[in-house]
Amino acid sequence: MKLAGMHYLHVTLKPIIEEICQSHKSCEIDPVKLKDGENLENNMENLRHYVDRIFNVITKSGVSCPTVMCDIFFSLRESAAKRFQDDPDVRYTAVSSFIFLRFFAPAILSPNLFQLTPHHTDPQTSRTLTLISKTIQTLGSLSKSKSASFKESYMATFYEFFNEQKYADAVKNFLDLISSSGRRDHKSIEQPILLKEGAIFVNHPCTILGDQPLYSIPIENILAVEKLEEESFKMKNMFQVIQPERALYIQANNCVEAKDWIDILTKVSQCNKKRLTVYHPSAYLNGHWLCCKASSDSAPGCTPCTGGLPANIQLDIDGDRETERIYSLFNLYMNKLEKMQEACGSKSVYDGPEQEEYSTFIIDDPQETYKTLKQIIAGVGALEQEHAQYKRDKFKKTKYGSQEHPIGDKSFQSYIRQQSEISTHSI
Repeated sequence: MKLAGMHYLHVTLKPIIEEICQSHKSCEIDPVKLKDGENLENNMENLRHYVDRIFNVITKSGVSCPTVMCDIFFSLRESAAKRFQDDPDVRYTAVSSFIFLRFFAPAILSPNLFQLTPHHTDPQTSRTLTLISKTIQTLGSLSKSKSASFKESYMATFYEFFNEQKYADAVKNFLDLISSSGRRDHKSIEQPILLKEGAIFVNHPCTILGDQPLYSIPIENILAVEKLEEESFKMKNMFQVIQPERALYIQANNCVEAKDWIDILTKVSQCNKKRLTVYHPSAYLNGHWLCCKASSDSAPGCTPCTGGLPANIQLDIDGDRETERIYSLFNLYMNKLEKMQEACGSKSVYDGPEQEEYSTFIIDDPQETYKTLKQIIAGVGALEQEHAQYKRDKFKKTKYGSQEHPIGDKSFQSYIRQQSEISTHSI
């Protein structure tokens, strides 16, 4: 854990440890060791303040816990629960014995051994860190008789400040986060994602090894992108990228970034064929979904997706009308299409300077563009012939003075004149 979690330890504890070393506030709560002029209540309040600060940064640091440690904690938790089925708390105590007793508590007690301080601390600061380490260790142990676990009566008295359910709940939430199957796919992202070659790369210092990302999400695997309820991990600005195997839980820096991420990820995956219509707004923890209480981790979602329309939605589209609209656009701009075709066929596009009449066209691949334009122009021409033939056949079958073409219909009279001219010219 010291090797794998050194960066995690520094990010979590170093700022507050440095503050304690620099402030030199007296935190001695042993009445026998009080110096002249020191006030026991003030010292107790100073110590309580530091313990609260360190406890909060630890229990809110779950998303920064290295993946390899989370994998070990997950396996440890599962094995302990399977072996000691009669103990409902073993899934917590097995993990807390490592993360609190063997990781955070030693680092607080001897910060120089973990490079949290450049040298040994002075006696007063060392005493403060010792008292903090003892309290944090007991808070993380979740033992039922916490006060009795202290040999010193003054420590038992001090611990009464923390004998509240909110502290136990915070520890359990933290342990759930670092040892659940869902947490193993939880990333905290501070920098923008990178979209490359059909995949989303998480661009974050904790996920970069050299120049190569350690984690990537194929865009085609994204089934939905939705918000994640704050109650899941007691953290704000979270959202989830749902994939076939499990959801990836991500925390953004603020609500604006979270919305931007949801929008862009939804857009790039909008055409995925297997997009979901329902999802779970909360995480899967403690053997069930927090939102609907379903016990199976593969249970269908309980809430309709909001991040864009599902790919299989049935839209009422008039195919004939849309085709006619496309034809009309091509027909309207036929002169420009023909001009562009000429530009593609002109030698000046390939060799010399462009002619002024072609200067408005930017053509990356003249040969392919020429082929495409040729097909479009031929298709539009074929449609025009079909339209003309249809009109001729219709007018031939329509009698002048009928309901379709009443007497005085100028368009019909004009057509009769045109046909007469065509027939005379043919003869």
